[in-house]
Amino acid sequence: MPKDPTVRGTITEVLPDQLFRIKLDSGEIIIGYLAGKLRLNHIRCLAGDSVSLVLSPDGQKGRVVFRG
Repeated sequence: MPKDPTVRGTITEVLPDQLFRIKLDSGEIIIGYLAGKLRLNHIRCLAGDSVSLVLSPDGQKGRVVFRG
């Protein structure tokens, strides 16, 4: 099974319930949420953090899979 393609972005705003407003490198702004491994290990994401995420098929939401 191939890995999902990831895109890079920067967190611009932290929203309630571990949601984030993320500006992608392409300039698009989407809503992102933390992946299960990041929640499990209590990885914190703040505004200004650079993240990698996997987009949903419609491209409006993303799952944050890597911070840094």
